[in-house]
Amino acid sequence: MIRAHSKSPNPHRSFHFYNKILQSSHNLLPDNYTFTFLVRTCAQLLAQETGPAVHAAVIRHGFETDPHVQSGLIYMYAELGLLDCSRKVFTEISEPDLVTQTAMVSACAKLGEVGFARELFDIMPQKDPTCVECNDSRVNEVSMVSVLSACTHLGALDQGKWAHAYIERNKLRITVTLGTALIDMYAKCGNTDKAMEVFWGMKEKNVYTWSSVMGGLTMNGFGEKCLELFSLMKNEGVQPNEVTFVSVLRGCSVVGLVEEGRKHYDSMREVYGLEPQLEHYGCIVDLYGRAGRLEEALDFIIKMPVKPHAAAWGALLNASKIYKNMELAELASRKIVELEAKNHGAYVLLSNVYAESKNWDGVTNVRQTMKARGIRKLPGCSVIEVNGEVHEFFVGDKSHPRYDEIEAKLEEISRKLKLSGYAANTNPVLFDIEEEEKEDALCKHSEKVAIAFGLISLKEGMPIRIVKNLRVCWDCHVVTIMISKIYSREIIVRDRNRFHHFKDGECSCKCFW
Repeated sequence: MIRAHSKSPNPHRSFHFYNKILQSSHNLLPDNYTFTFLVRTCAQLLAQETGPAVHAAVIRHGFETDPHVQSGLIYMYAELGLLDCSRKVFTEISEPDLVTQTAMVSACAKLGEVGFARELFDIMPQKDPTCVECNDSRVNEVSMVSVLSACTHLGALDQGKWAHAYIERNKLRITVTLGTALIDMYAKCGNTDKAMEVFWGMKEKNVYTWSSVMGGLTMNGFGEKCLELFSLMKNEGVQPNEVTFVSVLRGCSVVGLVEEGRKHYDSMREVYGLEPQLEHYGCIVDLYGRAGRLEEALDFIIKMPVKPHAAAWGALLNASKIYKNMELAELASRKIVELEAKNHGAYVLLSNVYAESKNWDGVTNVRQTMKARGIRKLPGCSVIEVNGEVHEFFVGDKSHPRYDEIEAKLEEISRKLKLSGYAANTNPVLFDIEEEEKEDALCKHSEKVAIAFGLISLKEGMPIRIVKNLRVCWDCHVVTIMISKIYSREIIVRDRNRFHHFKDGECSCKCFW
């Protein structure tokens, strides 16, 4: 019963049956299975107080060394946002097995701890097929889904391909869950062709499979293909859900089909009985904004039946900047700061708006506010996979063993850019330094360093794939467009917002992101 309720819409009922065990007059005691499902319940409920209490009960009953309980605890603390607790559970395991390692990698990747996730990922036994096949038990579906999840977060396409090859070589059945994880991995690593290949090859599909592949297409800028799949999905009798409509609305936005997008939005209630959520409202704001219909976008926000969230204002902000409506951009960025007072990114957006308007007093005020509130700008971090190894770069970090070569390549890139007519846009740089130093600061943005590393490390013609933790700045976007043309190299960047496919001097986002 505890297991059943842990997987049900009402997981809190698991605790009712746990208490029944403790209160039983028949000397019943919880076992490792009891705690495995209890910690899952805590994770689902985001039970900040109950989770540690269950952990204490695990120790009290002597199950702290059970690998399934350990992996459950690691997962639970990750869901609660307590990565230090996840790491503590993991480091206390004398000989971590594949189950606990994959749980820890997924936890780190989920919470953005790329460094530790990468270290673990590099030493995991499943990277060596011989190690895996010598193990007492083969990697099961849950473990492979965890590995694929880690590959997805890290943007580690080569390792994701290895996992897929392992699945095929060992004839693991491609279930709906495993197939959807493969689709998600390929799509979020920028390889939509492979994602589609997995999708068409699946014998079983459900609404989540369809929604996953449609979301991957939209994320990579293929809105028309997403809408084609939506039509096919309906023809096959698959009922769309809320997640499906997020992809559909984004697809309409990417293609610029405002009226069709509104029809799909209206059909959620009228045809499918689905109530639009915050994410759907944000999609409609983006739909109007991309089309330049800024007043309609603002009107939609004002008339939303719920309090507008930061994503809705963010969509309006992006559109306002693209269409040079700085008054509306300032309004939107101020709203974001009000909603997310502790989020450094909100202040950076507002500061950039002031910088674009040459309002240096505004820039100064933002900096002073950030300082007074103890808010620091999160350092940019870009991750690139080369020959199966994941490398990460931070702004200004010179610790990479090949940094001298990277710096030489950056200087070469800078020379070629200037010969092509490039001039850095230093307005958004938030430092009281000379113009030349500002240009140098922009040159060392983490994605540019990662691109330089890719150019010196990957064979000519191979795509460069990068994952960045922040939104790509305007200058880096312009530079990457030019690099793709100068070096005849496809560059795929996944930033906080979306995918950018740079090729032959163009970007799939059409400079709207």
